[in-house]
Amino acid sequence: MHIPGNYRLVGVTTGKRGVSVEFELQPTLKGKLIELRPLTREDFDALFDAASDPLIWEQHPENDRYKRDVFQKYFDGAIDSGGAFAIIDRKSGRILGSSRYCNLNPAEREVEIGWTFLERAFWGGLYNRELKSLMLNHAFRFVDRVVFVVGEKNRRSQKALEKIGARFLKKAQLPGPDGTIVQNVVFALSQQSLSD
Repeated sequence: MHIPGNYRLVGVTTGKRGVSVEFELQPTLKGKLIELRPLTREDFDALFDAASDPLIWEQHPENDRYKRDVFQKYFDGAIDSGGAFAIIDRKSGRILGSSRYCNLNPAEREVEIGWTFLERAFWGGLYNRELKSLMLNHAFRFVDRVVFVVGEKNRRSQKALEKIGARFLKKAQLPGPDGTIVQNVVFALSQQSLSD
């Protein structure tokens, strides 16, 4: 489900079951290390600076996203999604990366967290863990399950998801930015699995 320009999704009804979910797609979320706030058009240059390292994208299906024209398409999609965040380092005030909520499915009571990247200096633990914790805690106020779609060859992201308790759900073939079919894997984390 694509919700352009909405910062709040209220009373969506889907299918015969008449399922309704209210989900705030772009709240401001604050942790000890980072703050997530709605991504704006004015963030392009700072976010591109964070994304311009080719090594960030080397395992990604779109591994040339460090190029300005390719990154512009990613950024435009983030803005259009109505669920994208700028990830801010609270100590320096700099933008370190981005993530987003997307593909809210009220009938299944699930949402996807994805399109996430951080500068390499912030890989490997505390920042990503706090990012996912903030986003998961917010999401589980509204839905029962969160899914993550990752490129099949992106082992780094798959391992990061396993570290936070997400489990492999299925393989999926999805259209890439150029329309070609890309192999992905889907991980899931349920509210119930966190409390077990």
